[in-house]
Amino acid sequence: MSQGKLEAIWIKRARRGPMDETSSARLKAGSGLVGNANQGGRRQITILEKEIWDDLMQQFQIALEPSKRRANLLVTGINLARTNGRILRIGDARIRIYGETKPCEQMDALIPGLKEAMYPDWKGGAFGEALDDHEITVGDPVTWEA
Repeated sequence: MSQGKLEAIWIKRARRGPMDETSSARLKAGSGLVGNANQGGRRQITILEKEIWDDLMQQFQIALEPSKRRANLLVTGINLARTNGRILRIGDARIRIYGETKPCEQMDALIPGLKEAMYPDWKGGAFGEALDDHEITVGDPVTWEA
């Protein structure tokens, strides 16, 4: 079983609002990240792979902070592609993955062509719902539940 790590957490206070970096956050079952704009539904939490973001930045020869992707969580060492229905464990918290976070026009506003480059193989990341009430902290281990 591969193990990854939670590298960063961002809370989005309002739709299209700023992404506030934090060292820890609380997940609420069925709601998502406490204080985040996206509450309820299936797209409560968005997750991005650091390795993919780094590769994209190298491809475009630019260095943008991963927060520009507007995902809530940045992970390393975990492959998110085609993981619908799987349960991702971050520390003691569990997130059920429901699908791929499709890149939007905001990506092309950052770098022309970034949206298209993010489309294959879930390079835009994944989204899911919180299954537990738990605190997560940068540095927590990230694994797939068997």
